[in-house]
Amino acid sequence: MELRDYVRILHRNWILILILLILGLAAGAGYAALQQPKYVASTQLYVSVHTEGAATGDLVQGTTFARQMVTSYVDVVSTALVLEPVIDELGLDDSVAGLSDRVTATTPLNTVLIDITVTDGDAEQAADIANTVASSFQDAVQETLEQPAVEGAVSPVQITVTEPAVTPTQPTSPNVRMLIILGGIIGLAVGIAIATLRTVLDNRIHTLHDIEALTDRPVLGGIAYDPEATKRPLIVHADPRSPRAESFRSLRTNLQFLNVDAGPRIFVISSAGPGEGKSTTTANLAIALAETGARVALVDGDLRLPRVADYMDIEGSVGLTDVLIGRIDVADALQKWGTNDLFVLPSGQVPPNPSEMLGSAAMDQVLAPLGEYFDYVLIDAPPLLLVTDAAVVGSKTRGVIIAAASGKTKKQELEGALRSLETAGVNLLGVVVTMLPTKGPDSYGYGAYTYGATHTEDAPAKKRKRAKA
Repeated sequence: MELRDYVRILHRNWILILILLILGLAAGAGYAALQQPKYVASTQLYVSVHTEGAATGDLVQGTTFARQMVTSYVDVVSTALVLEPVIDELGLDDSVAGLSDRVTATTPLNTVLIDITVTDGDAEQAADIANTVASSFQDAVQETLEQPAVEGAVSPVQITVTEPAVTPTQPTSPNVRMLIILGGIIGLAVGIAIATLRTVLDNRIHTLHDIEALTDRPVLGGIAYDPEATKRPLIVHADPRSPRAESFRSLRTNLQFLNVDAGPRIFVISSAGPGEGKSTTTANLAIALAETGARVALVDGDLRLPRVADYMDIEGSVGLTDVLIGRIDVADALQKWGTNDLFVLPSGQVPPNPSEMLGSAAMDQVLAPLGEYFDYVLIDAPPLLLVTDAAVVGSKTRGVIIAAASGKTKKQELEGALRSLETAGVNLLGVVVTMLPTKGPDSYGYGAYTYGATHTEDAPAKKRKRAKA
């Protein structure tokens, strides 16, 4: 994936990532609150060898001896010899092993110093234990470990407390700030991981980039998502200044410049599956084309589940099927809609053999006069993956335009629809992305529009020839 893909992932899932970040911060704070505070108190001892009246060489030897002994004394601090008297003196409810885990003795390199550190949940008790351990260690060394051979003599090893322990004012753990930051980092990492996994596993069409990865045919336009689309499907007529209506006009402009010298402008509009907005796209595009002064014919070629008559609010009982069986002439079946030169040919009664009727010679005889008289003929066809109707009628026209719904159409479904057209030898003119969000990383740039302005576009040159009756 490219950098823009990762940016899109973060943009698309920023709410999820933010929630998990907040949860991580809260979890870190909660964990810190559940931890018992720990206080650390330290004392420092100085080990020396008594060399009263000794020469300089003896002093050096004494210092060297002290350094050697200090390494052994460090291990003695956490033994029962030192800790049992501490437990008895302070009345601690601890065993030697338990207290040993909280007492640490270290010595800096090449020194005769011993640092004793005690960790405890009570600050004052931590200092008391540290000072008592230091005192007990002094007694253990001078009275037991280094007891002089001559009775009444003084031990040559002297242990001096250079820095007694004081009561700590702040706990050393838990580190609340560090735990909160760590929780936030973990939450952020989990959020990004889930967002990336969702994107990798999501096989739906979302952006124009997804379509560009599947086909080299152009994206003719993007239609904004409208939650009220079912209530007002003809948005170009109902609310001509809305952003969604403008997106149909943008599609109209692209369609006007699509292969202008390739014969009659007869286009089939289909989709991979149902519910992807092909019928509303066809109807609104027809209205937008008629706004420019062009003669437009809207044909309902979906002889299985016709919708155009309902959307246009016209009588649909007589239409294309009646023309195909010779019951009525195409000119008589066309119904004028609106104040512009827009004519609608509904589907008529649902026949038992739609594919055969659309692929018949009678369909050629219908399309020929329509293509001769009208500047644009738009045919709404059934989904490509369900039936072959769109491919059949598409072979008789300039080509097929596929409507793919953002967030709904799966990539493999669109690939299947493209393969169906390729197998049938039908020309794919381009793709229209429907149901695009108006905000966010998947939105489509509609350009800068001045709402309320009058849209003036040059109407395409009308054809001079008319279909003979």
